[in-house]
Amino acid sequence: MISAAVAKILGALFKIPLTNLLGGVGMGYFGCAYGLFLPIYALSATGLSAAVAKLTAEESARGCFGSVRRIRSTSRLIFSGLGIVLTLLIIFAAKPFAIYTTGDKSSWYAILMIAPSALFGCMSAVERGYYEGLQNMYPTAMSQAAEAVIKVICGLSFSGFVLEHEQQVLLFFPSGTDILSVAAAAAVLGVTVSTAAGFLYFLFRNIVGGDGLRRSDICSGKIDSRRCIAKKLTLTMLPITLGSVGATLTSIVDLCTVMRCIDYSQGHSITALVERFGEIASDKAFPAFVYGAFTGMALTVFNLVPSVTNMYGRSALPCAARAFAKGKKDVLREQVRSILLAAGLIAIPSGIGLTLLAKPIMLTLYSGHTDEAGIAASALIALAPGMVFLCLVTPLFSIMQGIGRADLPVKLMIFGVVIKLIGNILLIPIPTFAETGAGISTSICYGIMLILSLLSLRHELNGSLEIIKTMLPVVYASIMSGTTAYLLKSVLRFCDIKVQLAGCILGAVIMYVIVLWLMGHSGNNIREKLSLRV
Repeated sequence: MISAAVAKILGALFKIPLTNLLGGVGMGYFGCAYGLFLPIYALSATGLSAAVAKLTAEESARGCFGSVRRIRSTSRLIFSGLGIVLTLLIIFAAKPFAIYTTGDKSSWYAILMIAPSALFGCMSAVERGYYEGLQNMYPTAMSQAAEAVIKVICGLSFSGFVLEHEQQVLLFFPSGTDILSVAAAAAVLGVTVSTAAGFLYFLFRNIVGGDGLRRSDICSGKIDSRRCIAKKLTLTMLPITLGSVGATLTSIVDLCTVMRCIDYSQGHSITALVERFGEIASDKAFPAFVYGAFTGMALTVFNLVPSVTNMYGRSALPCAARAFAKGKKDVLREQVRSILLAAGLIAIPSGIGLTLLAKPIMLTLYSGHTDEAGIAASALIALAPGMVFLCLVTPLFSIMQGIGRADLPVKLMIFGVVIKLIGNILLIPIPTFAETGAGISTSICYGIMLILSLLSLRHELNGSLEIIKTMLPVVYASIMSGTTAYLLKSVLRFCDIKVQLAGCILGAVIMYVIVLWLMGHSGNNIREKLSLRV
């Protein structure tokens, strides 16, 4: 958990200065490649490693360490082959992918640079799953930390070098190449180098420390054949992978629709766009400009809170599995309430705060790009409700998996993504929603997923979840906190933007804590619920 939190923080520290380097257009090129990287990362980091971990844990518990070693060697062969295939597929499809998804081939350099990460990600997944199956999380933690640090150092330094030596770098590219597309590709290369560093960590560890098993650990049972192990890996991997990759489909939808829809709007409603955004709206690079502000700025802030509340889901899953195995549905209903309360305590006030303080936040983080910050602020306001819904729905998906309904998250995600796709296509071409359409459709997508998740769990657990009664104190305290921030924003409007932001956040946090404390019996209920097995 600590390494994941560090990785998320360093990820934000990577994207914020990178956005100040590349601007909206450059981040649009970067976002095209990064949007493709996310499902690949989800595949390797979640699906593949979980499958290896499950089989390793089962054989280790039986004391069949010969099978453990064979699982590792078989997984290396299978997933290395998969990584090579994915890498070659990305290399050969980079230019067509860039043209047909975004309508702009300028992003193909960045997509090309992300290709080797598929191979390194798959190879690292085997090692992570192997050690996790042996109940050793330190290798995973260290490799994640190494990747995060290398990504920040290499990504920013590579991109900065390209921008500082523009003339020399462009000598190696065709005439007319946009330097921002090359700088974005250099930043993506830093991401790829970080995945290589994660694998090199495991390589070095294996050379120095061996395979983590003692020589006395001999097989006490029958060793499965490689074909049998490959079949087990596939059957275990598929449902987990579908769920993890499905969670990244919203980024693919944005990648395929945002720039194309804005390009369509330029061709059919250019007058309205110019009235809203100025002459920049008539520029050919305007679609990449908006997409970069949305993905590189707004989504970076949007993802910070869910990365924290996702940890509740990991702790909820084993608790739900134990309660379900014992047939204690009343305990499960209480766990649903407690997990929603825990996530809501962070998510709801954060969502209100992002809505009220979107512009000061963006102008503080991206002071060098005020035009992009303005677009990102509008997008963040539209995304804020979706952030709250996402924080609440992710732990619910973990509970569904714990009670043996891993199919439900996949079905709900697919339905939600279809809603988002329709929303993007309908809203973004309208000049009024050019920069907010994707955010609105995201919020609708996650809102529908949350409602359907609650209804599904109510049906599965045969009883009312009492969500309104549980969440009412947090909602009330969050509204009071938001009101405080709004009033302080008016009082401090003549102050420096950073002073205004700091004052509003401090006042809102103090009010939030005081209101929860003064609510008496409701506050005691909150503390009691949080003391349950979350």
